[in-house]
Amino acid sequence: MRAGALVGVVAVATLAGGVLFASSNDESTSTPVTTVAATTSVPATTSTSTTSTTTSTSTTTTVYTGPPTLAPGDTLPIPDPPPAEGHVDPDVLIGTIEIPRLMLAMEMHEGVTKPTLDRGIGWWPGTALPGDPGNVVLGGHRTSKQKPFRYLDLLEPGDEIIFTTPAGRFVYLVDRTEIVTPDALWIVDQTTDATATLFACHPPGSVKQRIVVFAKYASKMEA
Repeated sequence: MRAGALVGVVAVATLAGGVLFASSNDESTSTPVTTVAATTSVPATTSTSTTSTTTSTSTTTTVYTGPPTLAPGDTLPIPDPPPAEGHVDPDVLIGTIEIPRLMLAMEMHEGVTKPTLDRGIGWWPGTALPGDPGNVVLGGHRTSKQKPFRYLDLLEPGDEIIFTTPAGRFVYLVDRTEIVTPDALWIVDQTTDATATLFACHPPGSVKQRIVVFAKYASKMEA
C-alpha cells in the first residue's frame, strides 16, 4: 500500500488479550502489534496489633444527709432541773439563732436564769444541742432588756429557725404554737427526733402563762 493512498480509513481498536488490532475498508494489511502490560507486584504487609485492656475500680461513698439519729448505745440528753433562785449561770456561748420572719439574729448563752436571759437568749442546760437528736430548749424575754422573743406569737408553721454552732448551721421549721401554764415542765422533755422548743412569758408583760413554739429539724446548711 502506497503512502498517502489510504482514504476513509476507519480505525477500530480492540484490546483483547493484550493485542491491539487495526482495520480499514480499503486495502488493508493486518499487522499484529503486541503490547506488553507492565505488572508491579507489591509485597504483602503483615501487621500485628496488640490490644491493652485496663480495668478501673470506682468506690462510691454514701454520705448520710437525713435528720440526726441516735447511734447504737447512745441515749437522749437529760435536762437539768429548773435553776434554783439566785443561781448564776456561767457565761458560756452556745452559738447563734436566726429567725428570718422576726428579723432576729442573736447569740445563745448557757442557762435560763434571769441574768442570762437579760443578756439575750438562754439554752436550757442538759437539753440537746442544735443538730443533735433530742429537743433544743431556749428561753427569752418578751418585754425586758433585749426582748428577743417579743413577737414569738407571729411565727407560723413552716417558718425557719436557723442555729449556728461549731458543729454547723441547722435549719428547723416551726410546727405549732401552744399556750401553757408556768409549771408545764414537759416542754423540756427530750424527743427521739431532732426538735426545738422556744418559750417566753405570756401575755407580754405577764408571767401568768408561757407561749411555746415547737419546731422540727429540716436540714443542715452547707458551709
